[in-house]
Amino acid sequence: MSVSLSRQREGTHAGGHGCFDRSDSTILIEATLVEALSVTLGGDREPNPHEPFDGSPPTLQNTFCTPPVVGLHDHVDMVVIEQLPTALIRGLKGAYSQTMASFPLSLLSSQLARLRRSAACCLTGLVLLSMVTSPLSAEELELRQGDHVIIVGGTMPERMQQFNHFETRMQIRHPELELYVRDLAWSADEVALRPRSQAFQDHGHSLQEHGATVVLAFWGFNESFGGEAKLGEFETNLNRWIDETNAIKTADGREMKIVLIAPMAHENLGNVHIPDGSATNANLEIYTAAMQKVAEAKGCHFVDLFHPTLAAMESDAEPWTLNGIHQTEAGDAKIAAILDEALFGDFDCQVDYEAVRGEVSEKNLQFWYDYRAVNGFYIYGGRKEPFGVVNFPAEFAKLRNMIGVRDRRVWAAAKGESLPAEIDDSQTGEFVEIPTNVEAEVVISSPEQQLNSFHLPDGYTVDCFASEVDFPDLKNPVQFAIDARGRVWVCTMPSYPMYLPGEPVNDKILILEDTDGDGKADKQTVFAEGLHLPTGIELGYGGCFVAQQPNLMFLKDTDGDDVADVREIVLHGFDSADSHHSISAFTWGPSGELYFQEGTFHHTQVETPYGPQRVKNASVFRFEPRTWRFEIFVSYGFANPWGHTFDDWGQNFVADASGGANYFGTAFSGDVVYPHKHAGLKQFLVKQWRPTCGCEFVSSHNFPAEAQGNYLLNNCIGFHGVLQYKMHDEGSGFGADPVEPLLRSEDTNFRPVDLQFGADGSLFICDWFNPLVGHMQHNLRDPKRDKNHGRIWRVWYQDNPLREVTDLSQASNEELLETLKDYEYRVRYRARRELTQRDTADVMAALDQWVSSLDESDEGTTHALLEALWLRQCHDQVDRNLLEACLRHDDYRVRAAATRVLCYWRDRFDDTLELLRVQVNDDHPRVRLEAVRAASFLSGTDAEEMVTEVLIYDMDDYLNYTLDETLKTLQHKANQ
Repeated sequence: MSVSLSRQREGTHAGGHGCFDRSDSTILIEATLVEALSVTLGGDREPNPHEPFDGSPPTLQNTFCTPPVVGLHDHVDMVVIEQLPTALIRGLKGAYSQTMASFPLSLLSSQLARLRRSAACCLTGLVLLSMVTSPLSAEELELRQGDHVIIVGGTMPERMQQFNHFETRMQIRHPELELYVRDLAWSADEVALRPRSQAFQDHGHSLQEHGATVVLAFWGFNESFGGEAKLGEFETNLNRWIDETNAIKTADGREMKIVLIAPMAHENLGNVHIPDGSATNANLEIYTAAMQKVAEAKGCHFVDLFHPTLAAMESDAEPWTLNGIHQTEAGDAKIAAILDEALFGDFDCQVDYEAVRGEVSEKNLQFWYDYRAVNGFYIYGGRKEPFGVVNFPAEFAKLRNMIGVRDRRVWAAAKGESLPAEIDDSQTGEFVEIPTNVEAEVVISSPEQQLNSFHLPDGYTVDCFASEVDFPDLKNPVQFAIDARGRVWVCTMPSYPMYLPGEPVNDKILILEDTDGDGKADKQTVFAEGLHLPTGIELGYGGCFVAQQPNLMFLKDTDGDDVADVREIVLHGFDSADSHHSISAFTWGPSGELYFQEGTFHHTQVETPYGPQRVKNASVFRFEPRTWRFEIFVSYGFANPWGHTFDDWGQNFVADASGGANYFGTAFSGDVVYPHKHAGLKQFLVKQWRPTCGCEFVSSHNFPAEAQGNYLLNNCIGFHGVLQYKMHDEGSGFGADPVEPLLRSEDTNFRPVDLQFGADGSLFICDWFNPLVGHMQHNLRDPKRDKNHGRIWRVWYQDNPLREVTDLSQASNEELLETLKDYEYRVRYRARRELTQRDTADVMAALDQWVSSLDESDEGTTHALLEALWLRQCHDQVDRNLLEACLRHDDYRVRAAATRVLCYWRDRFDDTLELLRVQVNDDHPRVRLEAVRAASFLSGTDAEEMVTEVLIYDMDDYLNYTLDETLKTLQHKANQ
């Protein structure tokens, strides 16, 4: 063996996807790492990790007390090891497996952080790092003909099937084995906690039903948030899971092979708004050691992804992850290279890598439609009778045959065979014919006919902003958002209720624009297509967040053509047991958090950089894109909440569609310990109709004075129109009384599902337009469901002028701050959204000047101060002075809103408990209510004692309810 050292030169690799030839590649490492290699290359003596550290600068040489291989000048940063033999690599594995457990991780990390990035040799270098620092079983994993390789774990392995690098490599290196590979990973899964919706076990996706012979198990990440206190429990659960898995009888009696794969490291992205990974990695290190110990005791294979990814991430200028814990596509390729070579050794790609990856991606997409099928409650759950048993057995038989066809294409591509571009599914089975149970003839009314069916109060008018007549892509619109230019972005869902095997999904996001100001759209742009069931949308951060069941996706246009060229799943794990109960009703809160919600039957679990979040049977979610904080905002037994809005002072209101219930949000949005739920809460208005779908407060100069502040509520069955309620304060909360509906229609095809005031002050209403909307009442495949129509309506008051539409995207920061003084809620909403996505330093500098210029005698200053506080929260810029000014303000509405800000800044102050104590003793009950709610996010007896001080004041229904819920939560935390 010869090892030559030289200055850096270009290495070679194939196409950046991880296929490279070991024989002529060059591997880059830093000089200090070469010094450590002298242990295996012939240093003076064996490494002694137990020898005391002498206080010298931390280098690998100091730690191992071994002289360098050669004398290197201080200014020679990089070295190259050429033609490194496999025998040496295996020797390095053995040497490091003996020492890594006691080797100081921080010391290794500090050295590897100096490694320079090389675009030409990045993947090759990472492979060496994985081999040098990964304590593996001595024996590489040997696969057998026809092995069924099953992947389990949390979000990281789930994302592997989004990018498909690892399976592609595995199929390429084993083309003759014809491997059956299925990814059963599920966001936030733990080895002993894997919640699923009702009867999921009947859908045929257990290890035994997939005939598992090899299981790649990615446990430990979510469990690690339990820290050292939960380590023993994790080891016990892992041992039990291995025993249970080994007990599974394989189809041909072959031995089950289990590979335990430690989590990858939490990457430090250098982003001050999200965790740097230090706390997570400290836990991951001890959980990795525990997994290795269990693997050795049980005779399992083991791969340590943690140490090599930690080292490689710190040395790479390109981020591997979105948020520190979930890999990007580029990161996935690097992780795949480390994992693949750790399991199987050197990788030699002799076929078209991307062609194979394309076939793997198509196979896994079809499997995704099976494993993560939406509407599971109607396929195998509590509502499969009487309709689901008719059509779904044939559909899933066909789909699984289609997946088998794609398996064979993967194997052929891995062997280098040419394949026809078109996939032949002609022999995969047929669907059954579905009769309708609707006897009445379906009549599709034209926009003109529908317009004549509307009834409005005196002075109001309605017109059609857009319909499928002018825009054929406007099919089943479900939610919309209005951008800074006044354009309407709308989600369409012709694929609803779900994917039909073999028919490509093509739901779209359309941008509809009125270019001549006549109140009617005359331009359409398809921002995104090829989506599946985008039940919700909201704009922000230069793009849009959109539901992509069962995930939350972010789409962005980067070249200015209004067509999305970036698509990234940002949150995984929302359940989709019922596609019309899935995440919907997207809206921004006043302090920059995105809210959306889901209905019953669902069991959702989402991984975050702060730990997993779980909820079952309905919730409202809260997500801060800047900080990546995701949490359960309301855990309550909703049926299907499909409406959420805020008033001018940050108080929120939630509409539950199925039952027609409407709730004041503060009272039941305190913290809850999973799997507990909040108890039943009274409604703030008396239900008139059901089901409802979308809500909004009147805040428009165009609408008459008597309508201002009214609560608007869509209803889409029985009563087809927009209900209207007059709001009033009621103790710590609110009440509402019905007044004349704003709009009603005699056309039962009219299905209002969303509403929002537009840039001109008129009210836009999204019309799903469909003769059939119920899941339970009709077969999901009923032929009378309409998939080709949809309308957007516009209501305005004739006696008041509409406002001129201005392009807020072109306004300066100073102009946008002045816009925060505007009377209209949605104008401020869009200005705040625009300010949120701009550069923080620039916005904060302008904000400071704006606040200092506010005139205390101006009645608008009160609300402007609150807007300033919210904008600081939007940018994650804590301002203690401004917060205290609002906490002590004369206006109770400001004090209440500031108390909620304090709740979300609670970890920024040492005296949060005392700050809340003042609010608990405030003169106004709504401030006390916010403080009692906020206390639920604390823990300990001091919090319990503090919150009960509210009892010395008059109590009402909301205060009693929220106090009870807070005390229950504090007790649940104490008992954990």
